[in-house]
Amino acid sequence: MEKSNGLRVILFPLPLQGCINPMFQLAKILLSRGFSITVIHTRFNAPKASSHPLFSFLEIQDGLSEAETRTHDVTLLLTRLNRSCESPFRDCLTKLLQSETEEEKQRISCLIDDSGWIFTQPLAQSLNLPRLVLNTYKVSFFVGHFVLPKLRRERYLLLQAEEFPPLRKKDLLRILGEETEVLDSYSDMILKTTKASSGLVFVSSCEELDEDSLSQARQEFQVPIFAIGPSHSYFPGSSSSLFRPDETCIQWLDKQEDNSVIYVSFGSVVTISESELLEIAWGLRNSGQPFLWVIRVGMVNGTKWVEAIPEELMERLTEKGKIVKWAPQQEVLKHRATGGFLTHNGWNSTVESVCEGVPMICLPSVWDQLLNARFVSDVWMVGLHLEGKIERNEIERVVRRLLLEHEGELVRERMKRLAEKVGRSVKQNGLAYRSLQHLVDYLSSF
Repeated sequence: MEKSNGLRVILFPLPLQGCINPMFQLAKILLSRGFSITVIHTRFNAPKASSHPLFSFLEIQDGLSEAETRTHDVTLLLTRLNRSCESPFRDCLTKLLQSETEEEKQRISCLIDDSGWIFTQPLAQSLNLPRLVLNTYKVSFFVGHFVLPKLRRERYLLLQAEEFPPLRKKDLLRILGEETEVLDSYSDMILKTTKASSGLVFVSSCEELDEDSLSQARQEFQVPIFAIGPSHSYFPGSSSSLFRPDETCIQWLDKQEDNSVIYVSFGSVVTISESELLEIAWGLRNSGQPFLWVIRVGMVNGTKWVEAIPEELMERLTEKGKIVKWAPQQEVLKHRATGGFLTHNGWNSTVESVCEGVPMICLPSVWDQLLNARFVSDVWMVGLHLEGKIERNEIERVVRRLLLEHEGELVRERMKRLAEKVGRSVKQNGLAYRSLQHLVDYLSSF
């Protein structure tokens, strides 16, 4: 770690797994560059302070009831958090600024929080504190999703268009069909507060993955933009998981042949039905390939864990595969035995798979996952798309295509080239590495 530069950065992550990990990756990078780190966090999904002894942690009340924390409606959860956290966060930040001023040992450089916090921009302005926005989406989705409210209002534009490359019309209809006026209003506020910020940090994107969209973002937002990702590459293997990973899966992978295992995980939010669980189970079993399958507690609607899988099928599954409640994903993707990743295509998972050169089978569920999946299958051509078909024969067929057939070899070769390109970006003098240095210099200038 570099010697302290006398500057402290305040971080305020959204309390979702897909937002906490990238924020803590950025925190570790900034710590290594001499900044001190203070994390303000909610009681809900509080990060484990003991895992980060060099950071300071301050918890605020979030006002959520236990029932509210269990909702699967992410937009509703985030709008509630924005309402209930504003006053406690203001009090916490104001006290922090006063105490730092009195000590005069360190100066607070800025606040960095997630784009989903929409009350923090006017607050930071009132306190004369620069606020940078951290974003965990693919750049092209973040820039593009602000037109969705207009499309929703003017459906005829959608009906007239054949495609919205790389999205297909059916993808866009799924995105538009699932959302509400609450989201439109929320998106408008994200756009407004991001444009008013002091900068925008894309922690999981780089020029190699998002060149055209970054040019568009710079025109659209007119604030300094830093594409420093994939940020986990700077500290490989480090994770701030809210779930306890089952480390036994690594020993299990050690016993498998190279590139033979299909890794299956749908992230920390996606849920599936009992019938979909059974179709995936039969598809994996019938493929004849070894598999490592993450089934979160509560992932299957109406059941706690895997009770819906009949005992006879479970016995057949365990002959070739291993089921765990959570896995150390970066280690799994890095393992020589992992030959493919059946994924929901959350951006973090997608980028981690690219970095390790693991081709994907795309089964997106909602929101940005649909765009990420199209880039994987149709633009970069480093994966195969299930087209939403959760059906045993389709799953069996696509697993075998990826792991056993010539088509899979071509996909793997393209993925290897993309991984090398992205890997060069985060190395010294690479584009992402240089962007990170610009960010460090920028934060030091406040």
